[in-house]
Amino acid sequence: MKEMIVFDVDGVLAEVSESYREGVVATVQHFTDKRITRELVQDYKNRGGYNNDWVLSQKISSDLGIEVPYETVVAEFNKLFFGTNNNGLISRENWFPKTGLLERLGKTYDLALFTGRLKYELDITLQRFAPQTLFDPIICAEHVTEGKPSPEGLNLILQRYPGRELFYVGDTVDDARSARAAGVPFIGIVADSHLSRAAILRLFEEEHAIAVIENVNQIEEVLGNR
Repeated sequence: MKEMIVFDVDGVLAEVSESYREGVVATVQHFTDKRITRELVQDYKNRGGYNNDWVLSQKISSDLGIEVPYETVVAEFNKLFFGTNNNGLISRENWFPKTGLLERLGKTYDLALFTGRLKYELDITLQRFAPQTLFDPIICAEHVTEGKPSPEGLNLILQRYPGRELFYVGDTVDDARSARAAGVPFIGIVADSHLSRAAILRLFEEEHAIAVIENVNQIEEVLGNR
């Protein structure tokens, strides 16, 4: 029975500083007329509980003194994010895995996804960067009743594949807490150039990450050295 690598998507497979992160900044600016920094967005992420960028945009706006209905935040964020025919912020994304990485991993491991994205958001990115890559299962926001840091998504995978050894690869404290709550070994990702590298390293250590790498292309070395 193959071991399974479960990937988060944003910040792990997809580079999203100019898509989701910029979406938070631009949405908050729309409602508050204030241009927040990416560092502030990361500070909120490090607190945990803000895996949902719509919730985060609403929270930061509220903390800046502007109360906005959730549905209004979602509508504005999505207008900026998708644009017309997906030419909005989502078009700025890049793909982290180098050519051949996922194919090599797939020969040794089963590959799956557990992401806070909705499936239709994920499909746009997968169709663009990895149309032939087979992830199974794919657990998205609409497949769970509680988002990360709840372990529900990982537990669904464990229930579907009883006895399977999983590894979860993520880049936020909510990813790490989800893995710990599910009893799944966690591999953290944080770039050397990350704005909050020291803080995230500390959080990953507190959540008992089995390894921390700079980007997903280093995962073969980590798993091969167990």
